[in-house]
Order: sequence, then C-alpha cells, then structure tokens
Amino acid sequence: MAGLFLMSQLPPTFPLLIEPQGWQIDVPCGVSLLASARSAGVVLPSSCRNGTCRACMCLLLRGQVSYLIEWPGLSAEEKREGLILPCVAVPESALTLQIPGAKKIPDGG
Repeated sequence: MAGLFLMSQLPPTFPLLIEPQGWQIDVPCGVSLLASARSAGVVLPSSCRNGTCRACMCLLLRGQVSYLIEWPGLSAEEKREGLILPCVAVPESALTLQIPGAKKIPDGG
C-alpha cells in the first residue's frame, strides 16, 4: 500500500518528442524542458538558463507550454511563429519540439 501512496505523490508527466532525432522523454509538470532533457541524458543548446540569452530557442511543433518566468525573452512575433525557450518552459501537454542541436550525453560521461 505504501508504494501506491508514493506513486500518487509523483508529479504528472508529459511526453516530449525531440525532432529530427526522434527521441522521446518524459517531462514532469513544473520542471523546465531543458532540465528534464538533461536528466534524461539529452543536452539541448543553452547558455544562461534564465530565458534571456535565447541560445536554447527552438520551434514548438505540437503542444502547449507555459513559462516559469513572467517575461521570457521572446517577441510577440516569435511566440506566434511557435518559438519557445526550453530553459524556462514547462509542459502543459504532450510536446513535439524541433531541436536539431540536441545531443545525447555519452554513456559514462
């Protein structure tokens, strides 16, 4: 019974598909896409990790995100085009992102 209780305390997750690589990871609600990818062994392009440098900017192909900060460094036009900042974005649904620069962390590294 205790195991069931602990499982119910885990935050819900959403699947994240990273294209064009075809990698899928689970992203917990409330955790940035960048941090979740790193925990799953995938490195996304990044620098500042606070939504200002835009090094992580990528295209949201499917799904919905919200942001951990009030003013992420994207223009209204960029948002309309589907661009997001994974360093401060959290999932609101299943997601597909186009991130050509994503890389797997080598085993043992």
